[in-house]
Amino acid sequence: MVTVPGSSMNLRHIEVFHAVYQSGSVSAASRALNVSQPSVSKVLKHAESRIGFRLFRLVKGRLVPTDEAHTLFREVDDIYGRIESLRQTTRNLRAGGDGHIRLAVLPSLGLGVAPAAVARFRQQRPNVSFDIHTLHNDDILKALYERNSDLAVAYDTPRHPRLADVRIGSGELVMLYRKDEMPDAPERLSLDAARDRDLISLAGSGPVGALFASEVVQDDPGRSERIFVQTYYVAAALVRHGAGVAVVDEFTARASLSPELDFRPLTPKVTFGVHCIYLEDRPPSRPARDFIAVLQQTLAERYT
Repeated sequence: MVTVPGSSMNLRHIEVFHAVYQSGSVSAASRALNVSQPSVSKVLKHAESRIGFRLFRLVKGRLVPTDEAHTLFREVDDIYGRIESLRQTTRNLRAGGDGHIRLAVLPSLGLGVAPAAVARFRQQRPNVSFDIHTLHNDDILKALYERNSDLAVAYDTPRHPRLADVRIGSGELVMLYRKDEMPDAPERLSLDAARDRDLISLAGSGPVGALFASEVVQDDPGRSERIFVQTYYVAAALVRHGAGVAVVDEFTARASLSPELDFRPLTPKVTFGVHCIYLEDRPPSRPARDFIAVLQQTLAERYT
């Protein structure tokens, strides 16, 4: 029996507690774990006797977590996530796989850069499996710290002593517009070129939005922003429907191209870095390091 260091709970206790806490009943937990209800009740009571306090109270026929259970769950959820990751890696290795990568990407990188890199990598390493999800910049630290992700691909690394990063490329801000509104657009555009159109602002949407606010809007204080959005793809959809023009990152613009839309880089040029972020005390595995190299190649070859 494996006991979690620093506690009196073993892994079976953790699994049952996690299931009951999330489902709210012994019956639902037993179905989730594919075991009998008496087995779940027995393990739960044993866990409570080992740790010395109640985890749940019965209120109107439903198990309600105690204050101690709420506090404990934050730690247990982290451990449970690691156990699930271990199981996934074990299954992958048993099937002849070479590893498993949990990848988090910004939405603006989720329809172009990341899929292209994953497809390319799996052509080379088909036995490496992936778990991919999108997140916003403010959620990067939490996703890595709680072990929901091994790597995060973003435009800026949050300032935190536990985070490390590899710069894998760069991008620049562009203006996204309807072709029929600017049919003779030059190779580069300034905000002044679209002064008679509403500007869709992403000034509060993370590092690129902050860059837009500091480098672009600041240089054009008379510019009126009529629509404010938090998501780049919402901005692209608004442009498509004729609501105005938007300054977005080039990756969003490329993924949003359609017969109606086009984009031009800004003048003066405004650039930003693309980074692969991970926990400093949990450096990337060999498959993850190889994938980072493919990300760099993909950005260099397809977006320069």
